[in-house]
Amino acid sequence: MPGDDIENRGGGVKRSGNNSNATGSGYTSSLTYMVEDTETQWTSWLVPMFVVANIAVFVVVMYVNNCPKQRHARLVGKCVARFLGRFSFEPLRENPLFGPSSSTLKKLGALEWNKVVPKHQGWRLVTCIWLHAGVIHLLANMLSLVFIGIRLEQQFGFVRIGILYLLSGFGGSVLSTLFIRNSISVGASGALFGLLGAMLSELITNWTIYTNKAAALLTLLVIIAINLAIGILPHVDNFAHIGGFLSGFLLGFVLLPRPQFGWLERQNLPAGTRLKSKYRPYQYVLWLVSVVLLVVGFTVALVMLFRGENGNEHCHWCHYLSCVPTSRWNCSEN
Repeated sequence: MPGDDIENRGGGVKRSGNNSNATGSGYTSSLTYMVEDTETQWTSWLVPMFVVANIAVFVVVMYVNNCPKQRHARLVGKCVARFLGRFSFEPLRENPLFGPSSSTLKKLGALEWNKVVPKHQGWRLVTCIWLHAGVIHLLANMLSLVFIGIRLEQQFGFVRIGILYLLSGFGGSVLSTLFIRNSISVGASGALFGLLGAMLSELITNWTIYTNKAAALLTLLVIIAINLAIGILPHVDNFAHIGGFLSGFLLGFVLLPRPQFGWLERQNLPAGTRLKSKYRPYQYVLWLVSVVLLVVGFTVALVMLFRGENGNEHCHWCHYLSCVPTSRWNCSEN
């Protein structure tokens, strides 16, 4: 891939130039560090399939939406790009992101508390991850997925990254539904923040094999902070971002630890040499703590959700995490 410099040195592989794209915000930066290992890179196919699946779902959504046939569209303005026929976009007053109507998104699986809890449509916690509010929303998320997901899949394989993506997206949906009751939510941002969180925990759990540790950590923390800060703007579901990030951060300790270099080189050691443990003690501790927190966190959150509890009643300041009111906007409309 562009940005990768690979050279063989003493039986190991030294890799540099790990690029990262900030999720959903259009902010792009570069996370550069070096790591030595003897692992071969996987071929990335799952992440490209996720991209194709998201695009295909958006096409289906626009086909179902059929703007020229919707009565409300004629009341708020003309459809955008009418030459596309039934694939034309809703009037910009209805959807400034060049996409379908909110009613279509609701019908096809958008996340909405009234549907998930009172009507027992828990499947929306998963389907909303594959829906996007418009072309701009879709492009931002898919570019982020390509920049982040392909590199992670090359390093850790499709199984671990697939689990990470889906569980992070689910975690984002659960937290969003706990705190947001008066609006709908769609998009893969929760899953993408999960990948970003996993990059952070992967750096921490594999700390000893990296060089330029401080620069890598600082760069990643700045990217995360900028993206979470953008989430306090109106019409952005920052609870999905936070839930996805926390899920991915913990899952990174479980799924992405790298073995010690001495364990990887065990076949080249003389007979009778004492072998090192596959992982360092602190990696085992982080793994165990993360598993416990994931199980407890998901269990408590799901019990609270389906009992109909409102997360804002247990955390009276948490609504500021998703929207900070100013003289320019009202968060009650978020």
